[in-house]
Formats: sequence, C-alpha cells, structure tokens
Amino acid sequence: MAQFDVGKIPVRQVSTGQRIVLFFRKNSWGYAFVLPSMLTFAIFTFFPVIWSFIISFQDFRPRGGTTWNGFDNYVKAFTTQNNVFVTALKNTAYYAILTVTANILIALILASLIQPLNKYAQTFFRAAYYLPAVTSAVIIAVIWRWMFNTQWGFLNYLLSLFGADAVRWLSDPDIALNSIVLSTVFTAPATGVVLFSAAMGSVPKDLYEAAELEGAGPVRKWWSITLPLIKSTTLYVVVLYTIASFEVFEKVYVMVPSGVGDSTQTIVTQIYQMLYSNLNYGVASAQAIVLFLIIATISVFQFKFLRSDVEY
Repeated sequence: MAQFDVGKIPVRQVSTGQRIVLFFRKNSWGYAFVLPSMLTFAIFTFFPVIWSFIISFQDFRPRGGTTWNGFDNYVKAFTTQNNVFVTALKNTAYYAILTVTANILIALILASLIQPLNKYAQTFFRAAYYLPAVTSAVIIAVIWRWMFNTQWGFLNYLLSLFGADAVRWLSDPDIALNSIVLSTVFTAPATGVVLFSAAMGSVPKDLYEAAELEGAGPVRKWWSITLPLIKSTTLYVVVLYTIASFEVFEKVYVMVPSGVGDSTQTIVTQIYQMLYSNLNYGVASAQAIVLFLIIATISVFQFKFLRSDVEY
C-alpha cells in the first residue's frame, strides 16, 4: 500500500486524523519540553484543587466511611467554633487592605526615587531592595519576633531610652495584629520596587520633555504621565500582593505560634487548625474553597478597574 505524505496533501483534502498527525509532527518537541511542567502542575496543583473541591461536599474519613453531606461543610465553615472563621475573614481583610495599600505606595515612591539615578546606582538599589524577596519568610518572621519581644526586644529597648514602658507587641490582643501588619509594611516591597522601576524605565522620555515645555513639575509629570503609563504593571503588582496578603500564614504562625485568642486568626491559619488540629477535612476544604472564591472575585474587580490597553 502506498504511503502518503501529510505535508504534501492540500489542506482541503486532509482529514481530521491526518491534521492531528500533522499537528503533533510539527509540535511534538515543544510539547515534550513542557510536559514535565504540565505533569508537575497537574499532580501537585490541579488535581489537589479538584480533590479539595470534592471533599468540601463530604464528611471525609481517610480510613473509609466517607459520606456526602452537600453544603453542610460550608455552613459549618462559618458557624463552627463560635464563628471564628468570620473573625478570621475580618482580620485577613484588615491585614490585606493595610499591607497592600502601604506596599504599593512604598514601592511606587522608592521606584520613583531610584529612576533619576544612573544605571549603576539603579542596579545597586534594585538588588538591595530585592534582597528580602530571596530571604526565607520564616527567617524574616523570626527576626521580627525577636524585635517585638516584650522583655529584650529591640523596639522596647528603643522605647526604654525615652523612659517609656514596655509594649506587649505580640501578646496584647488589641495590638498583636497591628504588630504583624507593621512588620509587613516595614519590610521593603521587593517585587514591587523592581517591577515599578523597570516599568518606569520604559516610559518614553519624549513625553517628559514635552511636559516640561508645558511647565509641568516633577509631581505633575509623575501623576499625569508615569502613573497612567505603568497601569498594567500596577495591576499585576496589586493582584500579586492581594493574593499574598489573603494567604498570609508563615509570618502569623512564627510570630504568634499559639495565637492571641482570635485577634491574630487569619483565613489560612484557621484552615490549618481545622485540618491538622481538628482533623475536619470537609470543613477545612470548604474554607479553602471560600478563600479561592474571595481571591478570584477581588481579582476580577481589580482587572476591571485597573486594566489598561496602553503599555510601553
């Protein structure tokens, strides 16, 4: 039987099966290279998410006896343990609003101050500000826990120099969460500084020169030219920091491992306790799905209001 060459057959005469053969013949090496990443994503991300969604509708028992209970886990997620999950939602929202706003403003200001410098100075400061990003979050949390220590912490030492009393930074329910927020705000927003700095460097210089001819000052140029033209980068950074703030866990777990009542309870710490302390897999999965829906909803609104078709 004569063999055919798919590559030489006119497109209109190629069957569906032959088109599939032609497609894989052209793209087989590309798929071979991305296959390890696709398998890793499927095994460690996609399938666990799907399995968690299924468990959220079950009274899951690892050793058998699993039963379906519909939306009961979602009801229990908000009502169990004296509505602690509702408190965790409020604490996380409070943490997210303060930290995301502060990080975006600080990153914009630092990137704007770096931009007028020469390229060597810019490289130095970008590397210096990016250093916290390559440092373990646990190490940073341990350092802040030491600084907040009531008896021999650095912050209380500074207060003692002025005759002030020691502050229970991480043991007072009224200020514990604010202390965690403070530690995040005072840690340089490394990713934001680097991304904003790169985005500002790509803005055409002609626009600034034209604005100067019209009498615009530095603040006016920053507000009317820089900010609008880096809107795409701002959207990315805002979404990135929002997701990170709603998933905060390491810092809270390290700085206040036993918690300060419910004052430092966040969504992820509540999920952790529900799963590993209470072994309630169904409710923990339901809370994780709720967190996913919250982040997805907020991201949709962020894309709607910050999306821009202009990019340099």
